Amino acid sequence: MDTFLWPLVGGILIGLSAAMLLLFNGRVAGISGILFNCHKAFVGEGWRAFFIVGLIVGGVLIKFISPEFFSFDINLSFPRAIIAGLLVGVGTKLGSGCTSGHGVCGLARLSKRSFIATITFMLTGAITVFIMGQLGATI
Repeated sequence: MDTFLWPLVGGILIGLSAAMLLLFNGRVAGISGILFNCHKAFVGEGWRAFFIVGLIVGGVLIKFISPEFFSFDINLSFPRAIIAGLLVGVGTKLGSGCTSGHGVCGLARLSKRSFIATITFMLTGAITVFIMGQLGATI
């Protein structure tokens, strides 16, 4: 399959999933919010558990269907991975959501807050990559 088709299919599926969650549950598909509130899956919000399980099962299925998607190396030490994960978590909390909630759902709803958050995420990422490149750091 051409290289652009898989990302296109993935984008369509993400958009379709987000639209279905909004249509059938009235909820915005922000992964960080779903994970942060996953304890509510036990008190009548079971859709959160199904959503997370669906993400994991989808990744596992893709691993078996097209293992070439996972044929890359990440040379990141465990402490750096922990620090990076914590920084992403803090940024997500400060921004009241992540790229899926703001970038996919918020922009589609023409939310000014999501537009600002997405620009901030993208700009911060570009600056971080630039600084890390200047320092000679690799991932």
